[in-house]
Amino acid sequence: MSGEPFASPDPPPDPSERGPRLRFPKAARLTRATEFQRVKERGRSFPGRLLVLGILTDAGPTADAGSRIGFVTSRRVGGAVVRNTVRRHLREAVRHTRPRLRAGCWIVVIARYTAGRAKGSELAAEWLKLARRAGILLPGSSAPPPPSPAP
Repeated sequence: MSGEPFASPDPPPDPSERGPRLRFPKAARLTRATEFQRVKERGRSFPGRLLVLGILTDAGPTADAGSRIGFVTSRRVGGAVVRNTVRRHLREAVRHTRPRLRAGCWIVVIARYTAGRAKGSELAAEWLKLARRAGILLPGSSAPPPPSPAP
């Protein structure tokens, strides 16, 4: 041992050099069962191989706010660890495209059975494909899939 304290090889990045902070606060999520039910009853559905997207474009009094997103991963997807992993991958994919989503939409992302065996990059690609098909991405926003996390 060299006797030096643990030091990182590179200094921390300057906050001004980073891009915009991509957040996904609780206020941007659908959390109540009545909100999910409203999207199901009044919204449109866009099915895919791994996901189903439910979109309600006229969400009412909150329409001037940003989009709100909710996730559904039933036990059909897998055990708790698998469901949480799928939700984490989906949240990450949505977090990267959230600034480019049309305001005032309520979005429900439902994971199909096959999502439990899919990679994060596949889930992100499916999310982008369905978001484009639903027309909720702003024009001129070609959002690349988020970077894959290191293993």
